[in-house]
Amino acid sequence: MTTKPPRKIVTEWIHIAFDETSSFVETYGFSGSQGTVNLEGLLLKPQGDSSRTLLVFMHPASTLQLLPMPRKLAQMGFHVLCAGSRFAKNDTALIMEKVVLDLGAYIKEAKHNRGYEKVVLMGWSGGGALSAFYQAQAEHPSITNTPAGDPVDIAGAGLIPADAVVFQAAHLSRARMLSEMIDPSVKNESDPDDRVLEMDIYDPRNPNQPPYSKAFIEEYRTNQLKRIRKIRQWVLETLDDLKRRNTLEMERGFVTHRTMAEPRFLDSTLDPNGRRPGWCYMGHPETANNGPIGLGRFSTLRSWLSQWSINDSNADGLSCAAHISKPALVVENEADDAVPQPHPGMMFDALGSQDKTMHVIAGATHYYKGQPEHLNQAAAILTSWMASRKLIDF
Repeated sequence: MTTKPPRKIVTEWIHIAFDETSSFVETYGFSGSQGTVNLEGLLLKPQGDSSRTLLVFMHPASTLQLLPMPRKLAQMGFHVLCAGSRFAKNDTALIMEKVVLDLGAYIKEAKHNRGYEKVVLMGWSGGGALSAFYQAQAEHPSITNTPAGDPVDIAGAGLIPADAVVFQAAHLSRARMLSEMIDPSVKNESDPDDRVLEMDIYDPRNPNQPPYSKAFIEEYRTNQLKRIRKIRQWVLETLDDLKRRNTLEMERGFVTHRTMAEPRFLDSTLDPNGRRPGWCYMGHPETANNGPIGLGRFSTLRSWLSQWSINDSNADGLSCAAHISKPALVVENEADDAVPQPHPGMMFDALGSQDKTMHVIAGATHYYKGQPEHLNQAAAILTSWMASRKLIDF
């Protein structure tokens, strides 16, 4: 394969609609309110260049067409689909099982209606666990219910397995991220100011300061899980109570305060990499801790079990990775300020694929912001890996 100069990118809006009945509306507006799921994606491709291979980027709750990697790959000659789920830009009621069905609809569209013979899942960031979840169910379909017990026929959906899976700057799951970032200092879920001083890493009066002792981190992680399980118990009890009432009140939303308190944000000696100390991918971690975009800040009962509960979520990257047999590539960004350093290696070790490869890009941050050389390196790694597996046709 020879490298071609960057070329003009053509953008095509992709709309997929399919019927689905739900006991109540989960998304605001037209999408989902009339018994129809409407999905929107953007297909990026070089002008005049055909391809039989499609690279699919999908995140459970975000849209990825503004990332540098999809556009870079399209400039290099790839056809790249940035696929939005039905919950795009609002994960309040997100059900991971339904996102898997959405991803499946895109892949069916690509292979059945658009002539693509091969599909590569590009699991970037939160899309990594989603890609693992999808591929595991496409290869070994089994799920018929959400963690809340609602029917969802993934097992009978006829999901088409991707031909390869890439995990790039990808964490293990939304649930694992929350379990490692939730603030264990919160005593009262309805009052974020009611806190345990010794567990509040943002309070300068806390006697535990970076670099943190091993004993403190162990206690901190234990208390994080205690808070997660306390919320889980309340969610299960509330959901059961609503079901017992047998009225038309079927769901409830709630707020989880202070969910961005990862000790690794403040202590760069914990799982060290090249990340910036005292910072995170959402900005200043103390500000993000109780800000509007923190992990799991707004959620419904069902959504919390599906995407945020480490005890219930089906979208766990490690357990799903074990069921993947197709070729897999893991790319770790060594200065990632979002994905905890151990996660990419853990994903690689868990993969059931006989053909699996891992690369670490020294100095690369999560978004490659201001890092064109690292972006080029990531694209070159992917291109070489795909070419060696005959996944490139240009």
